[in-house]
Amino acid sequence: MPVTFITDIQGPALTNQEKIWLKDEYLGGLILFTRHFQNKAQLVSLISEIKAINPKVLITVDHEGGRVQRFREGFTQVPAMGKIGALYEHDKPKAQTLAKAAAIVLAYELLEVGIDLTYAPVLDINYQRNTVIGDRGFSGKKEIVQDLASYFMQGLKEVGFAVVGKHFPGHGWVDLDSHVACPVDARTLEEIQQQDLQPFKMLLPNIDWMMPAHVVYEKVDSETAGFSAYWLQTVLRGELGFNGRIVSDDLSMQGAAIKGGYKARAIAAMDAGCDILLACNHPQASTEILGALGELNESPLNLDEYRPRVELSELTLIYMDALAKLSELK
Repeated sequence: MPVTFITDIQGPALTNQEKIWLKDEYLGGLILFTRHFQNKAQLVSLISEIKAINPKVLITVDHEGGRVQRFREGFTQVPAMGKIGALYEHDKPKAQTLAKAAAIVLAYELLEVGIDLTYAPVLDINYQRNTVIGDRGFSGKKEIVQDLASYFMQGLKEVGFAVVGKHFPGHGWVDLDSHVACPVDARTLEEIQQQDLQPFKMLLPNIDWMMPAHVVYEKVDSETAGFSAYWLQTVLRGELGFNGRIVSDDLSMQGAAIKGGYKARAIAAMDAGCDILLACNHPQASTEILGALGELNESPLNLDEYRPRVELSELTLIYMDALAKLSELK
């Protein structure tokens, strides 16, 4: 199975070691964080340098709006999706418009500095149980999540961005943060199918990448979804018919540590069905996983098809209109 790896760098400038491994055939992309950002000019320069070293590298970011917005100075502060969901309860058409506008503004401003993809939207239901999800989710009602996410996806597509749905099959019920623990969801398969799985299932045709959760659904499988062949191959690929890419959630997170070292985590994710491996915030993870892929001699996966192929000049009026609409949400 062709596979690729997405990781990060240490700071706002490339180290000599990073310049070397940027050329690795298994490095398909980079993910950027707030620590990589000083100002827009510096960010543009950094991305230009990365692409000069390896033009095939996809530049990505976890940039959703609300509290998960990595770049702020010089960027529009996009509201949390939960705020748009709250508006939906009494003004559905305006909320739909704003969900699409939020995506257009986010994607346009990222494209402007050379970023190719953002890991959005969150399709988890906000049950008011999980603080790491919280208002990152559109709503506590699956129908609202599904409706608003569909408009958000339209906005991303209008700017040429791929859609990344997360965290399959739903991270909202557990009360632990998978960054620091391995959460366990004790509900039955039927409960998950009737609730959390619905937005993923209904929006599947619009999703290019799917990110599984580092959550164990103990009445379904003993593995976390990201390491589960049942969830990724039997359900996602088989029953739902998903034919896009499956990107692991960060393999450096505590929710992934149950598999052991970074090499073991990478192999477990691949065996389960992930064809894009993501690990960040730990340089050792980058070294070990790139080394492991080289040893395994898997075919490298090219992510070039997920790069936006639109001209900013063609989108200026769309962006300005979306920006004006977004400013109405106080």
